[in-house]
Formats: sequence, structure tokens, C-alpha cells
Amino acid sequence: MAPTRWPADAAATPRNAWPHPPMMTAILRGLKGLCPACGQGRIFNGFLKVVPKCAHCEAPLGLARADDAPPYLTILVAGHVIVPLLYEVDRMGEPPIWLMAAIFLPLTLALCLGLLRPIKGATVGVMVNLDMLKPTPPG
Repeated sequence: MAPTRWPADAAATPRNAWPHPPMMTAILRGLKGLCPACGQGRIFNGFLKVVPKCAHCEAPLGLARADDAPPYLTILVAGHVIVPLLYEVDRMGEPPIWLMAAIFLPLTLALCLGLLRPIKGATVGVMVNLDMLKPTPPG
């Protein structure tokens, strides 16, 4: 089996070439949408697209492969908020299904859309702290 070749610029970047803050600092910076490494550059270029590298400290944030973790955590948090509310409203007097849908479908959508970006930023912050910014092998 032939050894995996990495892109030339990734191999030239030394480990720890960017700041590595404590875990909570990196998470809080990510929640705010700032670069988890330096706290000054922006982490997103659009709603969920991570910038290739920080404009301030040049941390390769684009190499953070958050994949399914942010949606999973968003569903987990939103479910723990919405389901108890749904249960309590139902116990208060059994409102019609259309009223429950009119209340809880928009609430669920708003909560999920509101949480997805900060949770993805926090996930990238964890990855920066743990030095998980690795290039994917070609092919």
C-alpha cells in the first residue's frame, strides 16, 4: 500500500502554528462566531460555511470537519426544550392538534435555526482546541 500524500501547503504548516486557547475559551469564541484560536477573526462565511482560514491568525478553520455533530447536538438541545413544553401544554387542557402544530412547529424551526450556527461554531472550537484540523487525504 502506497503512503498517503498530503497537500504540500498542509505539510508545510507546522503543528501549533496558530494559538491554542483553553477549551472553554475556544468553545465560547465559537459560540459567538469568532475564530476559536484568536477570538478576532470571523469563523463563518455565510450561514454555516466555515472560512478556509482565519483572517487574523491564519488558523486553517476550513479543515475542521464538524460533519453531523452540530445537527445532532441541535436536535438534542431543541428536543429537550420543545418536548417538555409540548407535554405541559397538552396536559393543561388538551388543545386541538392544529393549535399545537401552529405553536410548536414554528417554535421548533426557530429554535433549531437559531442554535445550529452557534453549536457549529462551538464544535469547531473544540476541534481547534484538540488540534483536529487535519487535511483530508486525496482520493
